[in-house]
Amino acid sequence: MADKNKERRRQARGANADNVCQRDDLPESQVKEYHYMLLVLPEELAVLEKYREALVNGTSGFAEIYYNYLFDNPDIADALYSFERSGGDTGSLIRAELANMLGSVVNSPDPAREAGLLNAGSALREYGFRSVWIVASYNLLINYITGTLSGLDAPSSEKESLRSVIARLLLRDMGLTIEGFWRSAHETIEKEMLHFERELGTVEDLLSGIPHYVWSVDIDSNRVIYANASLHAMYATRLAAPVPCLSDTAEEDQQQLLTAWQTAVSGTRTYAEVRISLAGAEQHWYRISMYPSMGQAERRPVLVHCILEDINHLISERKLLEQMATTDKLTQLPNRALWSDHLNMALAASRRVPGSQVIVISLDINQFKMYNDTLGHDVGDVLLRDVADRLNSIVRESDSLARLGGDQFGILMQPVNSARAATERVITQILDSFDIPFSSSGKHLCVNLTMGIACFPEDGTSEESLLTNAESAMHRAKRNGLPYQYFDPLNDVSPVDQLRYSGQMRAALDNNEFMLHYQPQVDLQTSRITGVEALLRWEHPVEGTVMPQRIIPVAEQLGMITPITNWVLVTALRQCKQWSYDGMHIPVAVNVSARSFLNPRLLEKIQWALNETGTDGECLEIEITEATLMQDIEGAAGVLNRLSDIGVTIAIDDFGTGYSSLSYLKQLPIHTLKIDQSFIIDVAFDQQDVAIVRSIIDLGHNLGYKVVAEGVENGLAWDMLNNLGCDTAQGFHISRPLPDNRFSNWLAESGHMS
Repeated sequence: MADKNKERRRQARGANADNVCQRDDLPESQVKEYHYMLLVLPEELAVLEKYREALVNGTSGFAEIYYNYLFDNPDIADALYSFERSGGDTGSLIRAELANMLGSVVNSPDPAREAGLLNAGSALREYGFRSVWIVASYNLLINYITGTLSGLDAPSSEKESLRSVIARLLLRDMGLTIEGFWRSAHETIEKEMLHFERELGTVEDLLSGIPHYVWSVDIDSNRVIYANASLHAMYATRLAAPVPCLSDTAEEDQQQLLTAWQTAVSGTRTYAEVRISLAGAEQHWYRISMYPSMGQAERRPVLVHCILEDINHLISERKLLEQMATTDKLTQLPNRALWSDHLNMALAASRRVPGSQVIVISLDINQFKMYNDTLGHDVGDVLLRDVADRLNSIVRESDSLARLGGDQFGILMQPVNSARAATERVITQILDSFDIPFSSSGKHLCVNLTMGIACFPEDGTSEESLLTNAESAMHRAKRNGLPYQYFDPLNDVSPVDQLRYSGQMRAALDNNEFMLHYQPQVDLQTSRITGVEALLRWEHPVEGTVMPQRIIPVAEQLGMITPITNWVLVTALRQCKQWSYDGMHIPVAVNVSARSFLNPRLLEKIQWALNETGTDGECLEIEITEATLMQDIEGAAGVLNRLSDIGVTIAIDDFGTGYSSLSYLKQLPIHTLKIDQSFIIDVAFDQQDVAIVRSIIDLGHNLGYKVVAEGVENGLAWDMLNNLGCDTAQGFHISRPLPDNRFSNWLAESGHMS
């Protein structure tokens, strides 16, 4: 069989040699190859010629079938309509294509027609046709011819010969048409490529002439895929990816360069300004700009385009301008703007290192206004410079100290792994350092600071939120008379909260949205109730229950603390009066904030509340903190003595967390010490807490005070406090704070009144 096919191909080559078109667009060798591969023989062409007339008559109906096929296919129809809208004649196009398709069946062999098939394929592509439509058209014709041959009056052997040779001739015609189609496409691509090459050459000439080094890096393969002539000349044998000049970059700048690269890989345009020695030349400042390029399919960068430019001549000018814009003239420290930039960079670096933290400390000089007003602004300026120098001697070189304005300073501690340990180290050094007074004109100026601390990411994720929260913690430390405080979202109110509550708090008072919860205080020996503490709650219509830690600071800043305090006093005393009607004598304790206590009309308001509710002073206990007392010990003594005169008792709240000096205790008419709950939580397990609690109890008893333990949450703490001789307990082990109706039910069911 193989030998027979070889012979048929040999005969085909010889028989069709004369029909080969000699035009350039249809090479003789190509036509020979078609006839050779399809095995078209003279005797088969003779049979075709014998039945040519019958085949012409038989194909007359194909035009309608072909026409319907074209316009029934939406995509082909759209291409034809587009051709017609552009000025073409659709009818002529279809007739010409029919003549091309039927030519081998109804016409004698014609080399010119075969060459025309190439041109027809090229035209169809230009008209918007697709190659698959051509294949489908010829498939339609082959099926049609097959049906025509079945009805032809001819011997079976000749029918089979006709079917075979026509199929091969139509395959040849289809092949030539598609050949023309793809030749045209190839020519178009070649023209476009030539155009692109010319443009690329123009761009390359441009990039070669600019005084910059340009390259592109494939991210996945980490390979430099383009470098302009200048860069090639510089790094001909060592074009290392991703940054060829990394090894020539100053060692201290290399990390900045690598950080910029990581930023670009993540999809963000960036740049780095670093010192580089190119080809052993003198070190210059260069800017490397990096532009990520997104892939068409991928939703991530696939390339990074880089430009290296010499900016040495700009640095000195910029440094001068930056110094003027970012340096505090008085202390020569960074100002708020530069410090904010440092903080943002620290946050960006910390986000790339999981688990790392950034610490922000806001510091304020407590005595500055006094010294500045009494000794003069010149002394104040000298003091600010001295404070800046002392703080600068404490912080690490990697940290950032700035004067944020007035007598406020900020410390930024760069990414650390243990925020609390690092903060305690710095704060301890600062406090120890400021035990030493400053000297000015022969005078010793004692200075201490108040500090607030916020930590990324727990206390904020932006530069603005971290500084705001650190300042909020600092103000809370000032209110409590403490040297420093960490930000606490439960106790610190953000500016957002202040703005949100500013228009709602007065309406809340008018709409009775405030309410009191009562937490019982129970005698540890008898388990009888000895009093309650009234705790403020705001039943916000949207946010639900808002705790006093978020209410009081806002109320103080909005000037609402006085009416709220008045409401609390009257409401608590009315409840106390109601209990007395029910046969229960239960004194009520009310917390008074620092600002309320310093209000000169506080005594008047308390007397008014007692008169308004018809209660005696012994029904009321006022709770104040050590820090509040120490703000003005002499003024506090006068207020407390007058309260004591009308029968009101005084309790020191959160005792043990304030000043170490206890001399004020014997100067004031105090009745109760309330041990801060931080010492009670682990009192059953921590021997240090046991020692502290025992000392406070002994101190209180020796001075004749009642001692109350706050935060008693379990039976073990109860038993330990009982053994230590504590008088009264308050906490969740006894009861949570309850509204008045639920508190009355609790009283009836608990047995603490028996």
